[in-house]
Amino acid sequence: MSEAEAIKGCVAGNQSAFETLYNMHKRRVYSLCLRMVSNVAEAEDLTQEAFMQLFRKISTFRGESAFSTWLHRLAVNVVLMHLRKRGLDEVSLEQEPDDDSQDSPKKEYGEEDLNLIGTVDRVTLDKAIGGLPPGYRTIFVLHDIEGYEHNEIADLIGCSIGNSKSQLHKARLKLRTLLLKKKIKFEKNAT
Repeated sequence: MSEAEAIKGCVAGNQSAFETLYNMHKRRVYSLCLRMVSNVAEAEDLTQEAFMQLFRKISTFRGESAFSTWLHRLAVNVVLMHLRKRGLDEVSLEQEPDDDSQDSPKKEYGEEDLNLIGTVDRVTLDKAIGGLPPGYRTIFVLHDIEGYEHNEIADLIGCSIGNSKSQLHKARLKLRTLLLKKKIKFEKNAT
């Protein structure tokens, strides 16, 4: 069944058509949710909620854009609504948060691959992005990964364009700091 047929079937209430759409897009929606919340359980719940919204709102899809674009926007909105309900931790724009202030225990992984010294691999980058404060991470993901403009982010999150730019700048600085610490740790282990 093609995507277009699955969409038509889903609009008509066909459960196997919905299952087809789910199987076509579940990984991308889950990846998006996971990047935005950095929590596997929350990402799974939000993916399920996004597909429930898809089932409810499929009739509003007009076909003016690609279905994947429409679904992506729907998933982003589900995550943002979740973050609004949960309430983001407030982060001072003047002061960088201390690494020691996090309540969660430090995660320790296996031995570092010394062949990767000097490079930033995807896992290291994902860990560093996950280490950003929630407000920084949300704006960084929306702008630098998902490609939203500052005016769109300001509308989505309900902040000023200047705040979006400032948060992105601070997120990039924090990310640079986290990656630099990782590099220094690699270099110490190598010697």
